[in-house]
Order: sequence, then structure tokens, then C-alpha cells
Amino acid sequence: MNAPFRRVHPALAFAATHPDGDVALTVLSARVGLSSFHLHRMFTAVAGETPKQYTLRLRVSQGAALLLTSDQSVLDVALSCGFQSHEAFTRAFARRFGMSPRAYRARGFAGQVAEPAAALHAALVKQVGPCVGLFHVSPDGRPERIDMTYDIVKKDLVQQPVLVARRRVKRSEIAAAITDVLTQIFQYAQERGIALAGHPFTRYVDVGAGLLTIEPGMRVVTSPLSPAAIDNVPPPTTSRGPEVVEDVLPGGTAATTVHAGPYETLSDAYGALEAWMEAHQLASAGAPWESYITDPTEHPDPKDWKTEVCWPAR
Repeated sequence: MNAPFRRVHPALAFAATHPDGDVALTVLSARVGLSSFHLHRMFTAVAGETPKQYTLRLRVSQGAALLLTSDQSVLDVALSCGFQSHEAFTRAFARRFGMSPRAYRARGFAGQVAEPAAALHAALVKQVGPCVGLFHVSPDGRPERIDMTYDIVKKDLVQQPVLVARRRVKRSEIAAAITDVLTQIFQYAQERGIALAGHPFTRYVDVGAGLLTIEPGMRVVTSPLSPAAIDNVPPPTTSRGPEVVEDVLPGGTAATTVHAGPYETLSDAYGALEAWMEAHQLASAGAPWESYITDPTEHPDPKDWKTEVCWPAR
């Protein structure tokens, strides 16, 4: 049975947009008209973490971004992110990132990050953090089929540095794998001060009859870490995780389109691109990928979800 995304969406959206407010379970329960017990169960099924874990993660993540991109004191950062004291923020921060807020700020970004890129990183942490575990979430019930006419455009793409982790999965495991990997790459980037640079994506490296090789990933500003910087990075706080590697989304010619609707119908977009490339005598020049350009916490109706699909061509 699909998780009841629309039922708990108001609670997700409120927690995402009010990190400095009262996001206690009783407050969230009142917003959706459920008992605390039922909201806790349904929220955890949708988000993959409890309401407390979700809100604490958002607060600490936004605090980390502010430490790198503002001159606010640690106390002011703590208060602006919903913590009641410097000490509470420091404890939560150290549990997540393995160092104090002051040490994190002193280390700074990995590599040189210009002011506009730093501002983009802060905005992406705020935008992507709440929904990083929701891409490929299933809406309630059977996905509605929408007869789409795809507007396909040939673009010249610029090579983009990324962090990815590869998984070999069954089709039924795609959604869980994307959620798991993107969540951990987001954590990995923040632990190391790697500046984010764009929408999360998933690249389909190999598609077989039974198994697929996929690479969920995050766009980043530069090649993230020098050997010297690695020495100053604490070990990951997660007990398990993917092997995150540096890579690039290739530049050059690509056929692109935007899919509107639930993730379950994304295959229609890939089919349209493949047919268009054959009609225009273009061959595949590499693995295609999809970029998640809509935030599910802002748009509860799957009909409003937009996903850009790119297929390198020659």
C-alpha cells in the first residue's frame, strides 16, 4: 500500500517552513486532524524518519549552512534555527557532523567558493533538505495517467561536477534506493563543507530486463576535497552508506524534456526522448538522467511535480 503522502503533507510543509517555530508532535497533529499516534506512524512511513528526527535534521542542516554563509554568532544561528540555547545546538550539531559549530565554521567550505555560489548553497540546503527523502515518493492510490505531449529540445550542456553513489537494484527498489542515497549524499556534502550547486538527480547507467544500475547524486560547485582537506574531515556519522564518489554530468549535446506528473510515469518521458532521437537520427552518447526540479513539500499534488529528463546524444 502506498504511503499516505497527501494526508501528512500539511505537517511536512509546516515543519519545513517553520524550523524556528513550534513543531511539536501535538502541533503537527492538530494541523492534519490526526491523533499524535497516527500522525507519527504515517509521517514516519512517508518521510522515512520520525517527526522529531525530521525537524531536528532540518534545523541542524540550516544551521550548518548559516555558519558557512553568514556572520551571525553561533548563538544567533542556534536561535534562528529553533534551538533554545547555544548548548542544545552544539550538542545536536556535534551528533550530526562530528564537530562543534565553531570548528565547522573555522574549517569553512571545501575549496574556494565565491559569494554567489555560497548563497546558492544556502538556498539549496533550505529547499532540498526537507524533500531530499521524498523524490520518487508514491502518491496515494494508483498514479493518474496524463496524456502528455512532450516538448523536446536539443541543448548544449555544460559539464557539471557531481557527487554520486551507484546502486544495482530491482525496479521495485528504485524509489527506496534513490531516497536512501540522496539522503546520505546530502549528509556527506554537509559534513565536508561541499557547496551544493543544483537540483538532485538520478542517472540510469544500465537498464536490464531485471536489474538496473542507478546513480543518484547531487550537483556541487567544484571538485570537493583535496587530500589535505580530507585529513580534517570527521568520519561519516551514518553507520552505513553508499560509496560516494566525485564524477561529472557530461557537457555537450543532449535531448531534453520536462515531465509533469508522478514519478511512476517518468518512463513516458524517456520513451518520448528515445523516439525523438531515432526520428532525428541521433544516437545515445551516454546514460540519461532525471533532475528533480519540484519540491514535493511545496506541491502536494503529483500532477504539479516536474522532472527534467536529459539524454546525451550525438
